[in-house]
Amino acid sequence: MSTSLRSLLVLSLASGALLSGCGGDDNNTPRVDLRLMETTDIHANVMDYNYYSDSVDNGHGLVRTAMLVKQAREEITYPGNSALVDNGDLIQGSPMGDWRQAQGLTSGEVHPVYKVMNEMAYDVGNYGNHEFNYGLDFLAESVNDAAFPYISANVFSADGSTPYFDQYTLITKTVYDRDGNPHKLTLGFIGFLPPQIMQWDKKNLEGKVSTKDIKAVAELLVPQMKAEGADIIVAIPHSGINTTAYSENAKAENSSWYLADVEGIDAIMFGHSHLTFPSIDFAKTSNVDLEKGTIKGVPSVMPGYWGSHLGIIDLTLALNEDDESWAVVDSKVEARALNPESEADAALTALVKPDHDATLEYMDQVIGESTDDIFSFLAVVKDDPSIQIVSDAQKAYVEDAIVGTELDGLPVLSAAAPFKACDRKGVCAEESSFTVVPAGELKVKNIADLYLYNNRLMAVKVTGAELEQWLECSASQFFQITDTADRQELVDFTGFPTYNFDVIDGVTYQIDVTEPARYNGDCVKVSDGTRIVDLQFEGTAIDPDQTFLIASNDYRAHGGKFAGTGGDHVVIESPDENRQVVGNYIQANSPVTPTADNNWSFAPILGYTSNLEIVFRVPNTNRAKNFVADAVAGAGGSFLATLLDDSGNEAIYELNLQP
Repeated sequence: MSTSLRSLLVLSLASGALLSGCGGDDNNTPRVDLRLMETTDIHANVMDYNYYSDSVDNGHGLVRTAMLVKQAREEITYPGNSALVDNGDLIQGSPMGDWRQAQGLTSGEVHPVYKVMNEMAYDVGNYGNHEFNYGLDFLAESVNDAAFPYISANVFSADGSTPYFDQYTLITKTVYDRDGNPHKLTLGFIGFLPPQIMQWDKKNLEGKVSTKDIKAVAELLVPQMKAEGADIIVAIPHSGINTTAYSENAKAENSSWYLADVEGIDAIMFGHSHLTFPSIDFAKTSNVDLEKGTIKGVPSVMPGYWGSHLGIIDLTLALNEDDESWAVVDSKVEARALNPESEADAALTALVKPDHDATLEYMDQVIGESTDDIFSFLAVVKDDPSIQIVSDAQKAYVEDAIVGTELDGLPVLSAAAPFKACDRKGVCAEESSFTVVPAGELKVKNIADLYLYNNRLMAVKVTGAELEQWLECSASQFFQITDTADRQELVDFTGFPTYNFDVIDGVTYQIDVTEPARYNGDCVKVSDGTRIVDLQFEGTAIDPDQTFLIASNDYRAHGGKFAGTGGDHVVIESPDENRQVVGNYIQANSPVTPTADNNWSFAPILGYTSNLEIVFRVPNTNRAKNFVADAVAGAGGSFLATLLDDSGNEAIYELNLQP
């Protein structure tokens, strides 16, 4: 979008409502109201159902999002003045996605996501990073049943010479201006995904495809789209927001902020981060207007995840003096949330009922037994059994794998993180945001709850020094606690996702939260703070030069963000998924008694003059509060949590770190 057009956006605020239905302006310039709608990060959550708890969940599911789409179309005078896009991470991420992949797809079988989306009349789809988790063949067999085009501009052949997918698509629609006159309007859609798929899905992609920087590709293709007749260009990046200085060589994972600088892009519909834009989550982000819903003047939206929201961008278009081209002169943006009181689309629900029933049967298979509850309510504030059982399984697998190899004899550690511990906005009101596996029979659904993603188990070789810095990045999960009597939140959910809070078992350590975080959420150094203290292996301080193996997953091992990760550190690439490893471990050791070994804790806070009030949150349910009470009672004074407030949907606890 040109500077002049962005100026027009500002000047037009007083021009009236976007969807008022009034005629053109004083000089009778035709005006078209165009509604763009987006879903993103559905993660195969077609149904409004929590397969882990066997219960309806009215806060997510494409069969409910479909009703938002229907409503959004009915609101506008001319329903054809609209377009619906999906921004990827579609076929993987829920038990229904796992069931469908486990069964395979043959020619003629339609993936349940496309059964629903074809009925919803999507205009275009963009690939996300998780589309590649099941391999290129499964992806191709899934997508070939979509009744709409798919795009991704920055995925290329292995040698980088040829686009692997259609990079963009031009769709010409008949739209109507405010006076009811028809016009031909060509919409150009261009999609992108994180270049890091080459690390995250190396096993599926190495030697087959390559990736390029998002912004650099956009700068090459947007003028081409204009030359081919695109009146309006909509970028669909499966990519969040990063405001650090742009570098093409960095191939940034989160590039939506950079795309706003690309001349010719009129709107940005993004995803990947599982957040909503505009929202308070981005209150501190530079060059955004949360009231207007713009990034650097460009109308932009991100609609949450699992169908929780529908992204809506309303553009007002004015016909230029050449009577052939259109300009954006106003915009309105909304991330519209599902209404929990509303109903799901009955026809779509019936359409995928066979898939739903098959998923229920798949998830109900018994694989073992647990003598204790496995809950993650406390997974980010103390060592936790939901993390412990994953680490135990990973560690046992690697120890068996290295017997008789050149790695035999190296100490084996294990890194695991809480995938479910509040939501990414730090809202801890719902038990569905946590791992909840009651004692008793353990089924496939419980293993999927313990290990949410279909990562593949890997191991890396690290030094003691790298191990320490790995933990330093993990310790960035917490806010710095200062010497004040004011209430202080302990856990930073929005700045640091919990799936990056790696607990490393096999060593002992403490975290000093009075120190500033050394790293940010991307493991980029931001201070000289030292939070990891008293790091020991077998009762002795870690030797910086000592070599360790750390069992983890392909996402972490190939990621390269954490110290000690990246391809040059990977020494074991197993054929088995972490989830299967956990399931096999439980089967072999059933009944299991998951017990945290308390290998990490917070360092006591000494020397502060204030009586600190450090707080964390759990759902305000009897199950969660009883779990906290049992943890306090069983800790022998080493874990002191006091309930402060349970008047709302969250139970707020004070964590006492002052001896």
